[in-house]
Amino acid sequence: MGLDHAAIKPHEQMAERFDGKLTAVNALIAERMASRHAPRIPQVTAHLVEAGGKRLRPMLTLAAADLSGYVGDHDVRLAATVEFIHTATLLHDDVVDESAQRRGRATANLLWDNKSSVLVGDYLFSRAFQLMVETGSLRVLDILANASATIAEGEVLQLTAARDLATTEDIYLQVVRGKTAALFSAATEVGGVIAAAPEVQTRALFDYGDALGIGFQIVDDLLDFRGDTAATGKNIGDDFRERKLTLPIIKAVAAADATERAFWQRTIEKGDQRDGDLEQAIALMHAHRTLDATQADALAWIARAKDALAPLPDHPVRQMLADLADYVVARVS
Repeated sequence: MGLDHAAIKPHEQMAERFDGKLTAVNALIAERMASRHAPRIPQVTAHLVEAGGKRLRPMLTLAAADLSGYVGDHDVRLAATVEFIHTATLLHDDVVDESAQRRGRATANLLWDNKSSVLVGDYLFSRAFQLMVETGSLRVLDILANASATIAEGEVLQLTAARDLATTEDIYLQVVRGKTAALFSAATEVGGVIAAAPEVQTRALFDYGDALGIGFQIVDDLLDFRGDTAATGKNIGDDFRERKLTLPIIKAVAAADATERAFWQRTIEKGDQRDGDLEQAIALMHAHRTLDATQADALAWIARAKDALAPLPDHPVRQMLADLADYVVARVS
């Protein structure tokens, strides 16, 4: 039976193992997202935080700390930190992308306004830095501060690259490392750091998170053309309609003849989209097998993530992390 059809999925197994810690993380999030003077802050934050996300990134921090033998409560602080950073970036992303739906619900910027989403996102970033400082670790602060800067850099790079047909797979990878993988790798790395794990293990945790994050984003981009709207909370073709040059389209543009390139120029660069264009775009991807090629890339990154686990100690959580990596690509297999 494939992981996607398993009775208990890997992230659910992790949630069971860390049930007590996750309860503490959620309590800390609720405490720190409160605002005595600006009630809109907890309103906007709660709308997104309570929308049914898997808490994948904070679970990665808890898992890395557990695997590294950590005893204490700084892992809870760092897991909440990671979730705050993630939530802040989602609020900002939805404003930039002019999104109307997130996790199957109306976005905060639609329910309130863009100003509220941006400012609440800024507040959550500030709360995240307060939490990471409480660990007393300069290295943890350095890792998460660098990740925050890298995320912002990746988003700005995406602004310039998303609708430019000259965007290459290398540039796409740079964007993905910024907007997605940076927080995955930071989430796993800090778990090893607070446990004072040997450097080889901390590096392995970073490498796992980096490769997992890249594979995760590639799969997300693939699901935009192959996914189930009920499962993903997104409509098929949202990225195409928003004129985002994701990996399946980048590969199709690279293989395009003159007529096909003119189609991509009209729909992506110029934004002149008409009835039937999404179906035409998907037909071109099938013709050049770029969806299959994108899936192969995702599989390669997930294999790299699993290989990165080799230096880590024999531990039940290590198998959970390997299963989680398999599950990421099982969503499109």
